[in-house]
Amino acid sequence: MNQVAFSPKSLIQFSSTPRLTSPSAKRLTTESSAIEVLTDFQSLKPQSVVADTPIDEAHLKMRYSGVRLLFVTDKKDHCIGILTSKEVIGTRRINLAMQQRNLDRNEITADMIMTPWNKLSAMTYEQLSALTIEDLVLIMEGVTEQHLLITQHDAQHELTIRGLISATDIQNAVGKEVNTVVPMARSFADICQVITGHDL
Repeated sequence: MNQVAFSPKSLIQFSSTPRLTSPSAKRLTTESSAIEVLTDFQSLKPQSVVADTPIDEAHLKMRYSGVRLLFVTDKKDHCIGILTSKEVIGTRRINLAMQQRNLDRNEITADMIMTPWNKLSAMTYEQLSALTIEDLVLIMEGVTEQHLLITQHDAQHELTIRGLISATDIQNAVGKEVNTVVPMARSFADICQVITGHDL
C-alpha cells in the first residue's frame, strides 16, 4: 500500500468564520428540457414501503425521509401503487377503508389507501427526453394528479420506473415569479393554468 506523506503544516486554521457552500439553484424556463425536472432514480433511491405496512408507520417514514410520496411494493419488489402524504394525513380514504373492511384505524395498511398502479399516469423516458417543460405540461393539461411516473425498460427488457415528476417541482423550478399570485399548484392541470395564464 502506498502511503502519501502528510505534514501537519499543510493544515490551516481559520482566521474568520467560514461560509458553507450550497448548490446553485437551477434557472429553468418553460423552454428547458423536461428531463431537468425529473427526479431520476438512477441517482436518487426511491423511498418505498411494502403493501402491508401500517399507515402510521408509512407516515413516519415520509417524515423521516423528507418525502411526500412512497412507492408501495409487493413481496417481489414490483410497484403496485403509490401512497402520498395527502392520503396518509387525510381521512377520506382511511375512513372508507375502515368502513369497507370493518377495521380499526391501526389496522389500515398502505395497500388499502394507495393509488393502484393501473390508475397512475406514466410516460416513457424516451418520450420525456424529447419534450420541453411547457410541452410536458400542455400534454398533462387535463390531469388532476400531482405526479407523473417515468418508465424505462432495463437490460432484461423488464419495465421499470426510472423516475418521477411532480407538479410542485415544476412550479418551484419555473414558476417562482408567480407563486405570490397563484396558489401552489397541486396538479398538472393547475400548472398548465399557471404557465398558459401568466408570463413566466
